Amino acid sequence: MAEKTRIVLKSGKDQSLKRFHPWVFSGAIKKIYGNLNEGDLVSVYSNKDEFLGIGHYQIGSIAVRIISFTEIEPNYDFWKSKIESAWELRKKMGFVEHSETNVFRLIHAEGDGMPGLIVDYYNGTAVMQMHSIGMYFIREELVKVMKDVLGDHLKAVYNKSAKTLPFKAEIESEDGFLFGESNETEVLEYGLKFKVDWEAGQKTGFFIDQRENRLLVQKYAEGREVLNMFCYTGGFSFYAMKGGAKLVHSVDASAKAIDLTKENVELNFPEDSRHDAFAADAFEYLKDIQNKYDLIILDPPAFAKHRNSLHQALQGYKRINTRAFEQIRSGGILFTFSCSQVVSKDRFREAVFSAAAISGRKVRILHQLTQPVDHPVNIYHPESEYLKGLVLYVE
Repeated sequence: MAEKTRIVLKSGKDQSLKRFHPWVFSGAIKKIYGNLNEGDLVSVYSNKDEFLGIGHYQIGSIAVRIISFTEIEPNYDFWKSKIESAWELRKKMGFVEHSETNVFRLIHAEGDGMPGLIVDYYNGTAVMQMHSIGMYFIREELVKVMKDVLGDHLKAVYNKSAKTLPFKAEIESEDGFLFGESNETEVLEYGLKFKVDWEAGQKTGFFIDQRENRLLVQKYAEGREVLNMFCYTGGFSFYAMKGGAKLVHSVDASAKAIDLTKENVELNFPEDSRHDAFAADAFEYLKDIQNKYDLIILDPPAFAKHRNSLHQALQGYKRINTRAFEQIRSGGILFTFSCSQVVSKDRFREAVFSAAAISGRKVRILHQLTQPVDHPVNIYHPESEYLKGLVLYVE
């Protein structure tokens, strides 16, 4: 298929691929040769007939996601070498045999050279999330490779792609186990216990990317009164409690998330009166907190998933940070994040700086945060650095 079907780019539109950026945008395409369906493998050439790469075709702005910049046949051995490389990195970083942590990201899409594929590892269960039809079509082969590479470390593989596959493809994916089964939904992160719901929860069931930032909250929490906004399953809250917080309030718009937060608190701190949780809208809750907190965590869901909603997202970040700045106690610490890929580090910082200026508070940066090492950033693909965070001291 790769030999019969090819895409030729317009003159001058080949430079990003020559710099190993793995995306081909639809506007860069001059001509398509052969019959091309979504999910097909396609070879990409310059207007001078130079081979540039091979990847999965899809309908949309990103037309091709490159899986190799050399002319190869992406067979079983090809995917095995990719997954072996990802697994070896996690082993070297200490995740595979970690005595207090058994949850980590195994495959981080472009960051591991596998665009369109996310795999999170939960104490023996790998939860796969496909964001491209090409990856979805080879899911069974990927499962075989993971079984081969991970061996006894892999007990089950769960597909959770029903809501992540491109809707234009009109392919219906049913979530469910592709290999094995597991009812073991309790995982460990730095010794703390979490119940994970990969079937109905957000993303693959847990926000693994905030692990190191949660640990940092623990270091700042002693003696403080903490507000964890958009708490989801309560991760930041438990770390604050472990760090010696005087009081911790968890807030989320989802009543189900609040129930899960309370369940997780009981797992780690049974009958601890320091914690309470509330189902409430974040903007409404922050309207009048009356200097009640001196450590606030703002970790909202992605305000912008597409470039056409970027302006609205930046306004949202500015609004919510302004409210936090206006009401946090003097000497307070604000952890504030954006997980929107389309919001750059600089644009996020501008939104937070604007919020600080509106509040009139004196604010200093203590830390600039990002995603952890099991979410590696492809140096040729800066978009894979999606998580941005600031830790701010507010006088």
